[in-house]
Amino acid sequence: MPLAVYALTAGAFGIGTTEFVIMGLLLQVAGDFGVSVSMAGLLISGYALGVFAGAPILTLATRRMPRKTVLLALMLIFTIGNLACALAPSYWALMAARIVTALAHGTFFGVGSVVATSLVAPDRKASAIAVMFTGLTVATLLGVPFGAWLGLALGWRATFFAVAAIGVVALIVLSLFVPRATAVEAPVSLRQEVGAIFTPQVQLGFLMTVLGFAGVFTVFTYVQPILIQLTGFSEAAVSPILLVFGLGLVGGNFIGGRWADRNLVAALIGTLAALLIVLVAMRFVLDSKIAVVIAIGLLGVTAFATVAPLQLRVLEKAGPAGRNFASSLNIAAFNLGNALGAWLGGATLDHGFGLGAVPVSAAAVTALGLLTAFWSVRLDRKPQALAACAE
Repeated sequence: MPLAVYALTAGAFGIGTTEFVIMGLLLQVAGDFGVSVSMAGLLISGYALGVFAGAPILTLATRRMPRKTVLLALMLIFTIGNLACALAPSYWALMAARIVTALAHGTFFGVGSVVATSLVAPDRKASAIAVMFTGLTVATLLGVPFGAWLGLALGWRATFFAVAAIGVVALIVLSLFVPRATAVEAPVSLRQEVGAIFTPQVQLGFLMTVLGFAGVFTVFTYVQPILIQLTGFSEAAVSPILLVFGLGLVGGNFIGGRWADRNLVAALIGTLAALLIVLVAMRFVLDSKIAVVIAIGLLGVTAFATVAPLQLRVLEKAGPAGRNFASSLNIAAFNLGNALGAWLGGATLDHGFGLGAVPVSAAAVTALGLLTAFWSVRLDRKPQALAACAE
C-alpha cells in the first residue's frame, strides 16, 4: 500500500475517535453542564445528524476542488471543531461544536475512499478502502478507551484537546504523503454527478448499507445491559469484552477487503449472510458467558467485513461521474444505519420484548439487507441474460 493510504488511515483514526469517545464521557459532561445523562447522550445523535447532513452538502460544495485540498480542509475543520469542543462554555456550545466537527466526517471518508482506490491497482481497491477504515477500527479499539481514561484522569476537556492534537498530526501527514496528482480529474456536471446516485443499483447499495449497519447497532447500542443483566457479567468485565469486539473489527475489516478484491458479489452476499448468522446465534447463547464473548468477537468480525464490499459496490455502480458524491452519501448511510439500529433496539425494549429480543430485531433488519443484496445482484444478471438471448 502507498504511504498516502496510511496517511488517510491517520485521518480516519482521528475522526473515528471523536465520533465515539463521547460515549465514555457522558457522566462527566452531564455533571459539568448540569444536564441529564440522556440529554448528554444527544451529543451522539447530534454528531450522527451532522454527518448525515454534511456529507452531501460539503461533497457538492467541494466538487470542483482538488481532492488533496478537500482532505486538508476537512481535517482542518475537524481540528478546529475539537478545539471548540474542548473550550465549549455550555452544553449547547458543545453540541454546536460537535455538529461542526461531524460535517467533515462523511465527506472525508467518501473522498478518502475515492483517493485510496485511485492510488492502487484495480485488484486492490477494496483492500485500500479496508486499510483506510482500519483507522476507524483502531479508534474503536484504542482511541476511545484511551480518551475515556484521559477524561477520567484529567477531565473530559483534556480528551478533546488530545483529539485536536491528533487532527494536527493527521493534517501534517496528509499534506506530506497524499500526492496532488490524485486531485486531477475530468470535470463532471452537477446534473451528471447528482443523477448518478439516483440509479437503481446505487440506491440499492445505500439501502444495503443502512440495513446492514442497522443490524449491528441494534445490538451494539445495548451491549452493556445485555452483558450485565442477561449474561451476568460485572460492570468491570464489559470493557475487556468490548476489546474483543474491537479486535474482531480489525480482523473483519481486512477479511472483507481481501474477499471483495477477489469477488465483490460473493463478498457482499457472504459478509451480510455471516452477520445474519451471528446475530441469530447470539439470541441462543445469552446465558453462556464464554459463548457470548465469542459471539461479540464474531459480531465485530462480521460487522466490519461488510464495510469494504458495501463501499466498493456503491463506488462501482455510481461510476466515474458520481463516485465522489455516492461515496460520501454511503458514509452518511452507515451513520443513518447506526441511528436506525439504536432506535430499533430501543423500540424493541419499549414494546416489552426485553433485552433477549434485541438480537432478533437486529437479525430481522439484517435479513432485509441481505434480501436487498440478492435483489441487486439479480438486477446485474438480467442485462447479461437478455444479451445472451439476443445472441
